[in-house]
Amino acid sequence: MIPTHDRRGSGILLHITSLPGAYGFGDLGATAFRFIDFLAEAGQRYWQILPFGPTNSVFGNSPYMSMSAFAGNPLCIALDDLQAAGLLSGANLSTTPPFSEYLVDFDAVLGHRNKLLHQAFLNFTRQGGNDSADFQAFCCQAGAWLDDYALFMSLKEQYRLKPWNQWPRPIATRTEDSLTSWRVRLAGRIQYYKFEQFCFASQWRRVHDYATQKGISLIGDIPIYLANDSADVWTNQDFFKLDPKTLEPTHVAGVPPDYFSKTGQRWGNPVYRWQMPDNTMNSRLLSWWQERFRHLFSLLDLIRIDHFRGFESYWEIPANEKTAINGQWIKGPGPEFFKEVENKLGPLAIIAEDLGLITPAVEKLRDDLGYPGMKVLQFAFDSDETNPYLPHNYRDPNCVVYTGTHDNDTAVGWLLSDMASPPARRRLKKYANSHDDQQIHWDLIRLALASVAKLAIIPLQDLLGFGGDCRMNLPGTSQGNWRWRCAPRFLTAELSTRLRAETEFYNRCQRPLQDDAFDTDGG
Repeated sequence: MIPTHDRRGSGILLHITSLPGAYGFGDLGATAFRFIDFLAEAGQRYWQILPFGPTNSVFGNSPYMSMSAFAGNPLCIALDDLQAAGLLSGANLSTTPPFSEYLVDFDAVLGHRNKLLHQAFLNFTRQGGNDSADFQAFCCQAGAWLDDYALFMSLKEQYRLKPWNQWPRPIATRTEDSLTSWRVRLAGRIQYYKFEQFCFASQWRRVHDYATQKGISLIGDIPIYLANDSADVWTNQDFFKLDPKTLEPTHVAGVPPDYFSKTGQRWGNPVYRWQMPDNTMNSRLLSWWQERFRHLFSLLDLIRIDHFRGFESYWEIPANEKTAINGQWIKGPGPEFFKEVENKLGPLAIIAEDLGLITPAVEKLRDDLGYPGMKVLQFAFDSDETNPYLPHNYRDPNCVVYTGTHDNDTAVGWLLSDMASPPARRRLKKYANSHDDQQIHWDLIRLALASVAKLAIIPLQDLLGFGGDCRMNLPGTSQGNWRWRCAPRFLTAELSTRLRAETEFYNRCQRPLQDDAFDTDGG
């Protein structure tokens, strides 16, 4: 849980891909360090990001449909840092086309960066990097996930990006002879994908170390589900409800009709086989989850579990259904799962995403584990004074308050849209004692900072007062999302000074790092 003493904090939600930069995509280079400086100067203690795995255009480049639960997105590798390491030249980088400051063009960025990453790998190989102690140590420490991911990506190339279940049967089902043969035939490409992950991990470590020095904790995001066309599903087919003949999911994940969609959301991810035929927990799946948590906690300080409620009960949809309406609730692994993980890894610094249709059983699971849940202010004004998202109804400081999340419109966009009804607008203005529509985002920020919640997180778009055109994601849609970027001129000294003043006033300002962490043992 969050500490019970007077340690309050706040931070900013900004995905890595949204950072400023000259190469069309936020990365782990100089702009990441400058953003950490901005956070520290503004008195913030946390930087929250979205999942950072490699994405796929088939899934609209969603970070929640990654091709790996362990790998980092190679598009986040800082090209300038590769030049500094002697792996790229100024001439290489001079070929950079003019990219938009405001939106990611995923196809253009992918084409440009892939050429440069391949050139960097050629130089790395020529310089003997494959035999270097650092590279060998990284590959050894990463272990099985890196081997499987690198082979998976190499096979995706070989079979023209087809999903793994459309590959020839021997390699799709991972027969030993086929795996051995392909590892030999694709050895060079396998090495390339390991090089990408080595670069990502090395740059991530520097960013994380710098954040720690500045008193900034990194909050990451772990999607409960995986994309079917991912290295993890291909490697661990018995973990999922797949048809043994077609290798397609028999059931997929989603949520029933809710605030975001009248027909629910059919995500399409395969659901887990949590139980064995004798009704005992799937021990291999449990071990995989333990390794997943261990890996992510080596990169992050806190983790938000996306769709936490799925561990209590999850919405299972027959794969032949076109919408999420005709699904059913299936019992999840429950508290025993987390107890087993914590027995292996120790207390977990977790934030439970408990939005949507939440039952008393989900609340009990969250509270028994001591994990903070989420309060979203955009949901606070669409009903009367008993609304649980209104700050005066927060029963426990062990929670995280947001003005909005990556799935919400921006605060200004929400207020100007049909999502905010006239009564909701009136309630907000009364609650915040607001008299200036141009400053409504600051009214919401102050409500979050003033609340009893031990942690307040503000999306950068809300801090900047940007409209709905800067929204990150529209749930239920598959195209045009995850593209927003922040131009560097918006991160001003004036903005950090104003945010610091508000943060200090509400007793959330950064203090010595030894007191910063979430307390997960109830202390």
